[in-house]
Amino acid sequence: MTSTITRDEALELLMKYNKDPFHILHGLTVSGVMRWYAENYGYANESGYWEIVGLLHDIDYEMFPDQHCVKAPELLGEANISEEMIYSICSHGHGICVDMKPNHLMEKILYAADELTGLIGAAVKMRPSKSAMDLELSSLKKKFKDKKFAAGCSRDIIENGAAMLGWSLDELLEKTILAMRSCEESVNKTMNDLKLA
Repeated sequence: MTSTITRDEALELLMKYNKDPFHILHGLTVSGVMRWYAENYGYANESGYWEIVGLLHDIDYEMFPDQHCVKAPELLGEANISEEMIYSICSHGHGICVDMKPNHLMEKILYAADELTGLIGAAVKMRPSKSAMDLELSSLKKKFKDKKFAAGCSRDIIENGAAMLGWSLDELLEKTILAMRSCEESVNKTMNDLKLA
């Protein structure tokens, strides 16, 4: 898996179609999480690809929420993104808005971690530290069980993602906390640099 676009070009592309700081933050967070997973699951040589897939996964969501993952191939195709990467990006909408099934480990992780980063992000905002660095699994599990907390984050998708990966829910939660810790500083720095924080 090789990328036909640099990370800087991908960020520029994301910002062309997304103006809301929340969507930029989400793209950067998922990007950092995907890089961590690549580096920790034997795909370090493809970490740039995983990172860019994470960055661009919601490229069409802000402008075309009713055509999520349906409009993306057109937007990505115009930027000469490879068919392989377009599939990787769109497969996270499997069973929600498209029929493309996550096949590769990276695609399954994106499907599982996308919603989960939103839940973790919401949990972090409630903490005095406003940081994932001191977020414990037990605390996140309580938030996960509280269906009213971050109600927009689908627990079903997160659980389906864990099953797709053959991991327990606890494994997925714990690993994604670690992944978010790994990129928290760089995500915050980028948001500050873009004057979006």
